[in-house]
Parts: sequence; C-alpha cells; structure tokens
Amino acid sequence: MKYMLLICGDESAAEHAEDGCGGWSEEMLERGVLRGGGGLRPPSEATSVRVRDDEVLLTDGPFAEAKEQIGGFCIIECGDLDEAVEIAAGHPAAGYGTIEIRPIRQP
Repeated sequence: MKYMLLICGDESAAEHAEDGCGGWSEEMLERGVLRGGGGLRPPSEATSVRVRDDEVLLTDGPFAEAKEQIGGFCIIECGDLDEAVEIAAGHPAAGYGTIEIRPIRQP
C-alpha cells in the first residue's frame, strides 16, 4: 500500500526544516519503503487555482488560513497503516509538528 506523509507545522517549524531529516530518509531508503518526497517553499510563495463558471481564479499564498501548513511530503510503500504510523512516528517532524498519513488511491 502506498501512503503520502504530509509534513505539517506552524511558522516556527521552518527553523527545523534547515536541519533536514536527520538520517530518516537514508534509513527509509535502506529499508526500501521511501518512494519519493521533498520539502516545499513557504506558503507565502504559493499560488492557488480555482475554476468557477469557466473562469480561472488565482490567489497568491495559501487558499486557506491555518496555523499549520504543509511543509513537505514523502511517499512511502509499506504493508499496512500500522507500519505507516510506525514510519511516520520516526520522522523528526513528528516531534515538532504533525504528520498526516493519507492512503494513495490505486488505479
């Protein structure tokens, strides 16, 4: 099963992002469960796209105001949700932010 780990945090989480993942990525690559991922630029650099009545509407910045923003993501492939939780709990960001685990739809 494939899962996306959405790595979320408030503005103070940006200071942790500079530290990287502290070896977590390398460990997950060795384990054979990490399929991809990356960090994101700040929400202030986002562009949100909506189409209403065939009109494309652009908004600078995030679409919704929230205390926590998505700062990065990882794609993992593992046996089940229990294993995905164990993997997410080992990510350094779990100690200062939130990691949302979302199953990826399979065709």
